[in-house]
Amino acid sequence: MEHVDLCIAGAGIIGLSLALELAARGARVTVLEQGLPLSEASTAAAGMLAAGDPENPAKLRPLADLSLRLYSEFLERLSRLSGTAVPWHTSTALQALPAHVGEVRASLSAEELHAVLPELVAGRRRFIRLDEHSLDPRQLAGALLGAVHATTIDLRTHTRVVSVRSVEGAVEVQTAGGPLRAGQFVDCAGPWAGSLTQTRLDASVEVYPRKGQMLSVALPPGLALRTVVRTPEVYVVPRTTGASAGRVVVGATIEDAGYDKTVYPAEIARLQRLAAELLPQIASARVIESWAGLRPATADGLPLLGSVPGEPNCFLAAGHYRDGILLAPATARVMAQVLGGEPTSIDLDSFSPSRIFRARA
Repeated sequence: MEHVDLCIAGAGIIGLSLALELAARGARVTVLEQGLPLSEASTAAAGMLAAGDPENPAKLRPLADLSLRLYSEFLERLSRLSGTAVPWHTSTALQALPAHVGEVRASLSAEELHAVLPELVAGRRRFIRLDEHSLDPRQLAGALLGAVHATTIDLRTHTRVVSVRSVEGAVEVQTAGGPLRAGQFVDCAGPWAGSLTQTRLDASVEVYPRKGQMLSVALPPGLALRTVVRTPEVYVVPRTTGASAGRVVVGATIEDAGYDKTVYPAEIARLQRLAAELLPQIASARVIESWAGLRPATADGLPLLGSVPGEPNCFLAAGHYRDGILLAPATARVMAQVLGGEPTSIDLDSFSPSRIFRARA
């Protein structure tokens, strides 16, 4: 049987960011990916670092804030290793407050909104301005993959993990190509996570897919959009630099449709109409592309970070839902600390996989 030090299942933004963090600490890391790296939710996302979204669970904020503090260092590491810089596309967001959310601070006046984005039709919506960056996840994916290839990380594609079990102070990982034994195992398989590890409590950790359909349109002439616009129903994210400059990403549906990624023209048209209610020029904008991704969701909207109850040397880093791009650097940092037996940068009790089993007890 092949022996490896540390095995990660899943080569998405979370799995590869963790692998890079561990490699920087001198660990020998093997990553197993059932398909191609960064081909699922990691590149389907809009790329907003939306730590201040009022619809995020309040308990998410410490992890999100840690990630924001780490992001420049994270991007510098990718640039240094890959030779590819990942630019910011926007640095502000206009956030409409949900009806059920009170004033977090004073809403922008009509005059203030007009000064930021004259074309915006606010209607009865209350907007606040957030200092919030966005990037293009496809540019991020290229740099991240290049960085991984520049290290000793053993990335194995088209290698499906069939089962995992703790055995004799290690973890036996059964793959479609045969077994291997790892000192530690981390499940970062996104919406497929948790199904690999059957605990002694005879239950699997619950991570499930929530589908999101999206589109991109050509930036209409006369619409100089350089800020994100986000409401509870739709978001509009401009691409302002590089090969994607001149596009606007519009999203996204939230659907419980299993692992189906079918794109439905009626839903794409509905999203474009919602965006056009905010920015009327988008109504006639040319659709460049449409796609769907699967967000890894949990029942309470918080990721699962830590050890799997009942399975020594098995860990989870999954369930990041809409915030995988935002939370990747912080997840990599705290999970590397967990694996190394170190104190963590923030309290992880709210993210512990054991809460799933406490809830069932």
